[in-house]
Amino acid sequence: MKEMQTLAVTTRTGLGKGANRKLRATDMVPGVYYDAAGANIPVMVEHLPLEKLYAKTSSAHVFHLDIAGESGKEIKPALVWKLQHHPTKARITHVDFYGVDLEKPIRVHIPVEVTGKAKGQVKGGALEIHRETIEVSSLPLSIPDKVVIDITELDVNESVQVADLKLPEGVTAVYDDNFAILAVLMPEAEEAAAPAS
Repeated sequence: MKEMQTLAVTTRTGLGKGANRKLRATDMVPGVYYDAAGANIPVMVEHLPLEKLYAKTSSAHVFHLDIAGESGKEIKPALVWKLQHHPTKARITHVDFYGVDLEKPIRVHIPVEVTGKAKGQVKGGALEIHRETIEVSSLPLSIPDKVVIDITELDVNESVQVADLKLPEGVTAVYDDNFAILAVLMPEAEEAAAPAS
């Protein structure tokens, strides 16, 4: 089990646009921690540590949220739920944290990574990636970093379906209908299939 990251936040009392603007002027990001039990706590966090944490965890990995408030400190397992960014600057303007129960499965999206060169590509086929992430269900501490798909044996007009994925024990893909994550197609076949305009 890999070591969990920790992010320190402080509860805040000032709410609304004016208070949030003042926070951002001091390099703080306003946010809300949504507890698994349904409570929500307004918090603030320094911009740089939040940015660094998100680069490591994105929205898929649980970390320790160290919440300092009037009644002392509490450490909660959490995910970054939503980030809002400034429209023109590379700045996070708001963050939502979501508290998780380490004993209950959660659903998250994890990236798909492709390795190898498909047999079909050697024959002139083109690799088409239909999904760059997939949704999985897993206990919070068992979430894999990514799904790696080796396409070496994939021939022309063959695809990898979500049901074909080999996932770690305890991790399942979430889907209603089986769908193709990627496929190797011949460009000519695509052109022939395209309707004449």
